[in-house]
Amino acid sequence: MLASFPVMEHQDDIRAAYDGVVELYASMFANRLETQPFSRNMIGTFAELVRGTGNLRAVDVGCGPGHLTAMLHDLGLDAFGLDLSPGMVDHARRAHPALRFDEARMEALPVEDGALGGVLAHYAMIHTPPGELPALLAEQVRVLAPGGLLLVSFFATDGPEPVRFDHKVTPAYSWPVDRFTELLAGAGLVPFARLLHDPASERGFLDAHLLARLP
Repeated sequence: MLASFPVMEHQDDIRAAYDGVVELYASMFANRLETQPFSRNMIGTFAELVRGTGNLRAVDVGCGPGHLTAMLHDLGLDAFGLDLSPGMVDHARRAHPALRFDEARMEALPVEDGALGGVLAHYAMIHTPPGELPALLAEQVRVLAPGGLLLVSFFATDGPEPVRFDHKVTPAYSWPVDRFTELLAGAGLVPFARLLHDPASERGFLDAHLLARLP
């Protein structure tokens, strides 16, 4: 059974914003992991753990130009990408014609219950208002098989509350890592690994990566 959450109106703005920067975004980020060893190795660890479950199906939510979907494929997963932006999906299909990419909202993934060994959410939820994040996490839990893995990456803040900031594409949020970890646990996941590192960003946020497993 596929979930049906209410349409989140802010996503219309997000879709339009990313549709307007497809080529620029792809030129800036498609090869960026070559200079980001922490992110690259966390994704490699995620892929290894998903392979260990025996269920190689994995989705890259918020896949953008498709570079991480292709990376997951190269790491041995049966990976496909989903994105809110039809422009990003079109670019990903042209850049990686052997892989599957579809347009979808994260609160209503076109995936069967318990079908996947892994979900990658690489800065995919940063634009989601805090009150709506539990619905997105519940949807990601829905599509995971028992023992499946979620790797979520986001901007982290040292403060006690999420912080809204002016992302270069559209407004976004940074999160206290402990608060985000609590959300994962509240969704029924078991967080078991985290990595924080300084991106040397002008925003001053840390980069955060959390790995969690569905029991």
